[in-house]
Amino acid sequence: MLIRLLVMLTASGMFAGAFALGRAALLRLLLGPRARPSAYPPVPASWRLLLASRVPLVARLTSAQRERLLVKMQQLVWGCRWEGCGGLRLTEEMQVITAAHACLLVLEQPGDPYPSLRNILIYPGTFQPRRFSWTPSADADDQQAPLLGESWKRGVVILAWDSAVAGAKDPGDGENVVLHEFAHQLDATSGQFDGTPRLPDATALASWTTMLEMNFEQLVREAEAGASGVLDHYGATDRAEFFAVATEAFFERPTELLQERPALYDALRRYYGQDPATPSGTCRGPPP
Repeated sequence: MLIRLLVMLTASGMFAGAFALGRAALLRLLLGPRARPSAYPPVPASWRLLLASRVPLVARLTSAQRERLLVKMQQLVWGCRWEGCGGLRLTEEMQVITAAHACLLVLEQPGDPYPSLRNILIYPGTFQPRRFSWTPSADADDQQAPLLGESWKRGVVILAWDSAVAGAKDPGDGENVVLHEFAHQLDATSGQFDGTPRLPDATALASWTTMLEMNFEQLVREAEAGASGVLDHYGATDRAEFFAVATEAFFERPTELLQERPALYDALRRYYGQDPATPSGTCRGPPP
């Protein structure tokens, strides 16, 4: 009865534009923060249109994969607290585009997407990270430069919307702030931002560690020498940034990544359960 009422309210249009965002809050209140997918009303038609027009990366997915993606998107949109910051008015479009890229990473992983994630904050552009200091009068030189995105271990992702839009528009440039920051959330599932997400067993962990060290050190050498490749040199900052940068390349420049770094590509293929370098991009790999 409750679901029928929600669907009737949605169809009636009685909340007009305001209901686009109010619906998420209402569903969280009535269904609970992490309701089962079967409890959700049908996916809004507007979401499908936005996927087709604003998220080119989903073009390689099968129809079944797109349906699974939409379900995970519902869980993320209606299971987290979203907030527009810095004067930004949050819209349904922003939520859908962000959730689509975030859930692409966990498309083939079971369970809720990002179960530890609680807050998604979106600024209109670059933002100054907030840092607590015991010395409020600290020199301005100590302040960090404005950021495009940030991911916290305690379930917070912060994004610059203009960068998110630019990353979504060009699915082949290897730069996507949403993929990057949500990769950090996956990295944190092991307990640390260290380039190693939670893996199924000790054998998988040993294999991943060997691969990570080899490829990270290679990128550090390339960055020091000024040699360009498929991975952005920002990945040489540390192993956490390496994993996030590698994730961007895996989904946006998979063929080049496979050619340049086959061991890294294979490890990511196994972890994400996707094979974007193949024509269909739907092949599943064995567990890492």
